Amino acid sequence: MVELTPNPSYSLTLRFRLPNRAGMLASVVQSIASVGGNLGQIDLVEQNRKTSVRDITVDASSTEHAEKITQVVNQIDEVEVLEVFDRTFNLHRGGKIHIQSRLPLKSQSELAMAYTPGVGRVSRAIADDPQLVYSLTMKGNTVAIVSDGSAVLGLGNLGPGGALPVMEGKAMLFKEFAGIDAFPICLDTQDVDEIVATVKHIAPVFGGVNLEDISAPRCFEVERRLREELDIPVFHDDQHGTAIVTLAASINALKLVNKSMSEIRIAMNGAGAAGLAIARLLRKAGVGDIVLCDSRGIISTKRDDLTPQKQEFASSVSGTLADAVKGADVFVGVSVPGVLTVDMVKTMASDAIVMAMANPIPEIQPESIQNEAAVIATGRSDYANQINNVLAFPGVFRGALDCRASNLTTSMYLEAASAIASLVSPTQLDREHIVPSVFDKRVATAVSAAVQRAARQEGVAQC
Repeated sequence: MVELTPNPSYSLTLRFRLPNRAGMLASVVQSIASVGGNLGQIDLVEQNRKTSVRDITVDASSTEHAEKITQVVNQIDEVEVLEVFDRTFNLHRGGKIHIQSRLPLKSQSELAMAYTPGVGRVSRAIADDPQLVYSLTMKGNTVAIVSDGSAVLGLGNLGPGGALPVMEGKAMLFKEFAGIDAFPICLDTQDVDEIVATVKHIAPVFGGVNLEDISAPRCFEVERRLREELDIPVFHDDQHGTAIVTLAASINALKLVNKSMSEIRIAMNGAGAAGLAIARLLRKAGVGDIVLCDSRGIISTKRDDLTPQKQEFASSVSGTLADAVKGADVFVGVSVPGVLTVDMVKTMASDAIVMAMANPIPEIQPESIQNEAAVIATGRSDYANQINNVLAFPGVFRGALDCRASNLTTSMYLEAASAIASLVSPTQLDREHIVPSVFDKRVATAVSAAVQRAARQEGVAQC
């Protein structure tokens, strides 16, 4: 098992009692450090002449590591662990989002306007002119986050309950980064017809639909049908959000190594929803040579097990991932941990770019190829160059809602990627800074503007 870097997703707070004398706190700190815990804040809870109670925050690398940290503190003479808090679970208690009124409701007159009888006038106006629903209700700034729970993160089919914490988190990101009200819709069905019918039935409430964590190939059919049957934008973030940010990172990484899209060869591992969408967008951006691999190796015309989506990228050559990587300028991984080796990277072209985006463990640990690759990116927040969809989807929807786009197009994705890449200036661009920070407030604004510009050029903007 790969030893991961301690990170906040496995953060815990230990509350412990110890003698109030010099050196006792140091013994706790040293014990935690001895097993690789990453120390954070230390707080004094209470103290008297004999004892003190303290809270200490520690980042671990896994659940097992967190238990090991707790055990080593428990083993210190005269130290008593009182409570252990899993900070991630505590953050989720009660849910992460709630509905709040935008307007005060403190008088009879306000009630008469917000609800009956005044609201009836507004309902009648919308019935007479359906376009008023965008300005007189929440529809124009609201997105449905729809999942069937069949492909939750890298964890597999966890069902609607297992998907809900992820969709709540997604709603938080929509609000925080683009001011969009989003609501999680986790469906207790994995039937394509039922998913499509349900989303169509609830669509009048929403200005857009974000599909999330729906497994391939079901996700392709769900997205295709909803795009055909709805007049609001539908976006499968696992596909197109990942593709947009990967393209943005590629644009800047190639600047560093002085290579162009048209001359490079890309080896990709992972031919699910994300991998296929990335390959399509990279091809639209000008990459002519893409060798795509799945768990059986190169997706070749000689194979008889290819889905229609994979057949689109079938190569005349066959072989393993090692064969695909040899001589490649770029590796893109959206697959599983540990499939790329140091020896494989050594066979790549000079100034190789490695984007190992499997989560939580990448296809190869960045530390092992620091001297072998010119640029390294992952999907993790604790390494440089995180390929994070939050750079894309808030701005994409902000732009689509603001111009009331009827759908989303490849041109919008290309423009969004270019906008993200442009926010890293030439003086900032280096091997550890090929994409802007997710907290850069310019990102959503820039992406929104690019999406609206493309929508108007293509004639899909309605305002």
